[in-house]
Amino acid sequence: MYRGRLKRDLDDWVKRGLIDQGTAGRLLDDVDRRGSSFSIGGILSMFAAVLIAASLLMLVAANWELIPRLVRVAGIIGLIWIFHIVALVARSGGADRIAAGALVLGSAAFGGAIALIGQLYHLSGDTFSAMFLWFVVTAVSAALFRSGALTVVAGALLLVTFGGGFDSFGWDIGSHGLWAWWPPFGAATVFGLAHWTGANRAKHFGYILLLTWIWWMTILDRAEIYALGVAIAATIIFLALTVPRSPLAALHRRLGASGSFYALLLALSGFAYVQGNALDAASIAILGVVILGLSIAAIALDGRDNGSVRFLAYGAFAAEVLYLSYETIDSILGTSAFFLLAGLVVAVLAFIVIRLEKRFSRPAAEVKS
Repeated sequence: MYRGRLKRDLDDWVKRGLIDQGTAGRLLDDVDRRGSSFSIGGILSMFAAVLIAASLLMLVAANWELIPRLVRVAGIIGLIWIFHIVALVARSGGADRIAAGALVLGSAAFGGAIALIGQLYHLSGDTFSAMFLWFVVTAVSAALFRSGALTVVAGALLLVTFGGGFDSFGWDIGSHGLWAWWPPFGAATVFGLAHWTGANRAKHFGYILLLTWIWWMTILDRAEIYALGVAIAATIIFLALTVPRSPLAALHRRLGASGSFYALLLALSGFAYVQGNALDAASIAILGVVILGLSIAAIALDGRDNGSVRFLAYGAFAAEVLYLSYETIDSILGTSAFFLLAGLVVAVLAFIVIRLEKRFSRPAAEVKS
């Protein structure tokens, strides 16, 4: 997909005289030489690893009574070592896909070992402890092997571990104790692994966990003031990342599209939560203007180069207009007054953004000695 789009762009640039045919050919050859990140063979090999891992876990869950207990434990531990040795051999031979599949199977075997040993020896424990141990060992293995596939598995286990906490401790924050504060460290681990292994898409697991964790701590206690504070803080972070010539511009480039997207998602969802719990029409209208203004600002600041932010802002704008129309449908005058107010605010915001763009795009004055 990327190659086809690039080839069309190169052909167009050649026709317009922006580059010559030789340069276009060299650029396309460089893309072909680096290879595509998408591979049908790689996807099928990972599907095979997942299916074999599922069969392994189901076999453990079946609790095979005919096999002696010691043989079962030795067998599952042996499988862990075999899969990791296969991964080492495959990695040394350049068979990265086989190595990735073997590592995934090794992680699944370790999870099966936790379940089997706990079942055979009636060890006391809970879902959270088992999943947390599985996540930690998988993360360590991903770091040692520098495996992108295991990083993705660790990210998935991160979310499952968080969900296991509710099964073990309940929904009340106080019942979790200090474990209520582990998700930021788990997310930081996945971020570090994604950077170390090059599996950049795995960082989405960390972002999703952070957003879920924040809203668990916010919505559970029905604290609208806290939700408003989170929304304002997320808005400040988004603006700090996307405003032209921002000190955090370099950080924004390193984070890629996901950093500003999740900051905007947190801000919009925070304002929407407070708006949904507001009782008076004035608060609903003010928050509506804020959401619409933030959506327009997001498109102006980051929408051109960030498709995820652009579509999120479009969706938030449309959803907010529909929501406000529903809330004020009984008063045509109230609806028209709101749109007048929103239009004025958006016009002022557009004026400010245009002035900022002109100011930041102005070349710096030369300093004469």
